[in-house]
Amino acid sequence: MSLIQKLTERLTRHPKRIVFPEGADPRIIQAARKFASMRLGVPILLGDRAQIKERAQRLDIDLTGIRIIEPERSEEREQFAQKMQGLRRFQDLREFEVMEYISNKNYFATLMVATGQADAVVAGATQTASSALRPVLQLLPLQKGITSVSSMLLLDTEESHLGYEGVLFLADCGVIPDPTPQQLADIAVMTATLAHHLTNEIPRVAMLSYSTKSKGSSNATVTKMQAATQLAHEKAKEADCQIEIDGELQVDAALSSVTAEQKGIGGVVAGKANVLVFPDLASGNIASKLLHVIAGTPIYGPILTGLTKPVAEISRGASAHDIFGAAVLVGCQAVDHRFLYRKEHQVINPEEFKDNA
Repeated sequence: MSLIQKLTERLTRHPKRIVFPEGADPRIIQAARKFASMRLGVPILLGDRAQIKERAQRLDIDLTGIRIIEPERSEEREQFAQKMQGLRRFQDLREFEVMEYISNKNYFATLMVATGQADAVVAGATQTASSALRPVLQLLPLQKGITSVSSMLLLDTEESHLGYEGVLFLADCGVIPDPTPQQLADIAVMTATLAHHLTNEIPRVAMLSYSTKSKGSSNATVTKMQAATQLAHEKAKEADCQIEIDGELQVDAALSSVTAEQKGIGGVVAGKANVLVFPDLASGNIASKLLHVIAGTPIYGPILTGLTKPVAEISRGASAHDIFGAAVLVGCQAVDHRFLYRKEHQVINPEEFKDNA
């Protein structure tokens, strides 16, 4: 059983509301139907109601259990306007300018999540990454101690000897072009934290490069990954996170125990990594798309990390299946880990949960 299937089962016990700003796209409608049919929560489609209904009818899709909202006619516009004008970035805008923002489906979707009217957002199916990311970066705060937003891809290889039962978490493949060592440390810890949330397993993070444990190298990429590895160790220790981190490692040494042994690399990460952190956006993006196109490896995401709310910024080439998987991931991300992996007979003290929330 794939990780997406396992998480789907868990999400049935903790249904969530997922908002899709591109609600009229046929792939979105198909993914929303599956999400609702499997009782994972309520999909919320933004867009023209008549157009969405017409396209659903053409696809022979029942919209029962799916909510449709037209941002231009929503009763929440005034509340959202107050929310935006309370932010420094938007406080000097005139009323009609604020309303123009709210009429934008991406801003409306993000405001729904920011005000608790939805649990997560899945965007990017029909637009550039910058268009999907802009409202998210402007309206949603960062997690404490995090300096920048990054992203994670879930790679489901179905090769049980790789990563976590065939699953690998890749970062950053979609946001930061040339991350600094500090940003790479953030990426490593945030990706590992999310990987643990979704698998309940200890993350084993490999900080990747074209070399393995080189000594005395003056190459900028190598020294960057070496510095990032040290910073990631420090950051994980400060946050009291149970994460195994090693670097710099070549990807074969990170994933193959045989190769790691041949290169004399020991430890709990080498050959057994389940989180791969790339030195830059180019290498991460190229590697993930190469695997997807040539090997046909299922990829879900990107899922943004570092934000206080779950957001998926999917590719324009995503299928309905990919979009459904991304919705499952952010839906599970919105579930407290103690509930997501609670045993059926386990009872959690509400007061304890309140104190630690």
